[in-house]
Amino acid sequence: MGELTSTRFDVLTLFPGFFVSPLKESIIGRAVSKGLIEIHTHNIRDFAVDKHKTTDDAPYGGGHGMVMKVEPVAACLEAVSSFATVKQPGNIPHYVILTTPQGVPLRHEMAKALVEKKRIAIICGRYEGVDERIRGLADAEVSVGDYVLTGGEIPALAIIDAVSRFVPGVLGSVGSTEEESFAGNGGITTCLLEYPQYTRPVEWRGQTVPEALLSGNHAEIKKWRRRESVRRTFERRPDLLKKADLSEADLAYVDELKKKG
Repeated sequence: MGELTSTRFDVLTLFPGFFVSPLKESIIGRAVSKGLIEIHTHNIRDFAVDKHKTTDDAPYGGGHGMVMKVEPVAACLEAVSSFATVKQPGNIPHYVILTTPQGVPLRHEMAKALVEKKRIAIICGRYEGVDERIRGLADAEVSVGDYVLTGGEIPALAIIDAVSRFVPGVLGSVGSTEEESFAGNGGITTCLLEYPQYTRPVEWRGQTVPEALLSGNHAEIKKWRRRESVRRTFERRPDLLKKADLSEADLAYVDELKKKG
């Protein structure tokens, strides 16, 4: 059996045109052109069996809005799985994700784990919701935040982007996924927001690059970045501090920040 050399995403959606432009741009577009990732969109409407290609219906028991029907979604998923297995031997099944506000929040650790799945199918929810039986087709339900969108297409793009960054070769720097907010870097930024970044010029409209970054002293730079990560997390996401691996120096700095109000 052949070995998968790329990560494949299959997106099940009622609006495949939604993905045309975003997936051709920037890092994701280059990754696709290099064959590092594959992204295929599939129109759920093509699998509806009536002449009107109906993919939604009124909910049993009454209520507002329409609900996505289970049959076309299931038929689309089965066709997608069969096609991928034939095209890429290895008999690795899809890991199926349903985008929904009720799902588990998409986090850094989840994205890093998902890259190991190699084949990911994403079902984009729409309308008032999905038939409960569609949930039974999914391995996981994922949310991108505590708000409601018009559909699951934007969350699908977020999942693709977050996961693709962990595919070897997609990012120019191997360390890029580790030295950032929510990533681990030997305790430097684990569960903390990323420190401020600067580049040339040194001075712009009266704002200058911090001296520590210009010193060339790597120990001082590391210390400054750590303190700035702690400070920024304290100011913007204090909830993350409860999960962070803080040293005694970090805790003392947090106490100092609290006293300053």
